[in-house]
Amino acid sequence: MMDIRTIGRETLLPSTSFFRIRFDMKYSKDNRNYFFSLKYIKLLCLRSILLILISSCSVLSGKKTDKEKITREKKIEVSVIDSNSDEIREETSVHHHNVHDPILGAERMNLYLDSLKGKRIAIVSNQTSMIGKTHLVDTLMSLGVNIVKVFSPEHGFRGDADAGEKVGSSIDQKTGIPLISLYGKNKKPYPEQLSDIDIVIYDIQDVGVRFYTYISTLHYVMEACAENGKPIIVLDRPNPNGHYIDGPVLESSQKSFVGMDPVPIVYGMTIGEYALMVNGEFWLSDSLQCNLWIVPCKYYLHKSKYVLSVAPSPNLRTEAAITLYPSLCLFEATTVSVGRGTDRPFELYGHPKFPNKGFTFTPISCFGAKSPLCENILCYGYDLKNTLKKRSYEINLNWIIQAKIVLGDSVDFINQPAFFNRLAGNTQLQQQILSGVPIKDIRTSWKPGLDNFKKIRQRYLLYD
Repeated sequence: MMDIRTIGRETLLPSTSFFRIRFDMKYSKDNRNYFFSLKYIKLLCLRSILLILISSCSVLSGKKTDKEKITREKKIEVSVIDSNSDEIREETSVHHHNVHDPILGAERMNLYLDSLKGKRIAIVSNQTSMIGKTHLVDTLMSLGVNIVKVFSPEHGFRGDADAGEKVGSSIDQKTGIPLISLYGKNKKPYPEQLSDIDIVIYDIQDVGVRFYTYISTLHYVMEACAENGKPIIVLDRPNPNGHYIDGPVLESSQKSFVGMDPVPIVYGMTIGEYALMVNGEFWLSDSLQCNLWIVPCKYYLHKSKYVLSVAPSPNLRTEAAITLYPSLCLFEATTVSVGRGTDRPFELYGHPKFPNKGFTFTPISCFGAKSPLCENILCYGYDLKNTLKKRSYEINLNWIIQAKIVLGDSVDFINQPAFFNRLAGNTQLQQQILSGVPIKDIRTSWKPGLDNFKKIRQRYLLYD
């Protein structure tokens, strides 16, 4: 850190020398040199004042403790596990060299490992909680961290359960650690499940879509931590759909496990940023706030393209499926298949009564889809993988509207109306589709909610 003596040597002393030169030159016939010296002296004085101000700010910031919240340039408060506030600002900034290779929060163990020593730890994780090729649980155990239990979300700890399948609690065969399912009736940890732990760690790869239930699990875990006085550490990961924001904002009447918070379908935030927003906006029950710590990614930008190395769930196996998921998931409340029971779920859609355009598929019972829609029935449909020539920047409503038009009155198209409303986040979208409202008008109806959400979101961003 630059001190006052350095500032004096570099700026103030040269300034006084120039004042002496100015006096000697005042009566010189070389007026050009005289005026040049005046200009240079002014610049040196301004530089002196600026450096003194910067030095003062640095001294003040250096007095903060590691548990104080750091106010960033975007005017939000961030809790990051580190002992040096100057390092925290450096770590949470996104000025880096290779935006295509972000360093994950879980990988930055120097920021959180010391805080785990001598503590009893519970980890909320699944198959995506990897540090390189090793699972976070295995990595921490090898370093002597006392992991008491693991909480697993929908699809289970190893990610091999079907969507909506009940996953019971058990023992992990590899580590012997108790596994507690946070799906089904026990979506939120009970007080007795937290009584024997000191810190909760959350590390799950999200895909940035409201009805993807890992953020609902995060909400409930934060709520349980707030109610039971347990700190929670969120190890941040990039969002593969983090480059855009779109869709209707969830209305409170449609709150469910496929939509807990008033956010649009695609919200453009990492899991760490999302946790900050839930906490900062008092969205937990009874307006509680938990003791929240974020370990941020490094070398990540929202506009960065990020391809997942591990499938986040059984039916999101590819980059194409993750990209198409925000648009195709609305079909889940209709009679149209999105390819569950095939080797390419969420890359296509179809129905037995669609016209034959040359593309067919037949869903069967398989891993991740034990009882798929249209099981063992030939479906005619559309292969969407080749439509992804450019990155998606909005939800595509053409496919669901076209499907409604093609099927007409031959079938009950939206056969789960209540579920459709929960996925959409409102009752309006269903009526708009059934009534034939133009897409442009539908998107216009989303704008007020999106504009308001973007203002809220801006307060919690950790990355540009």
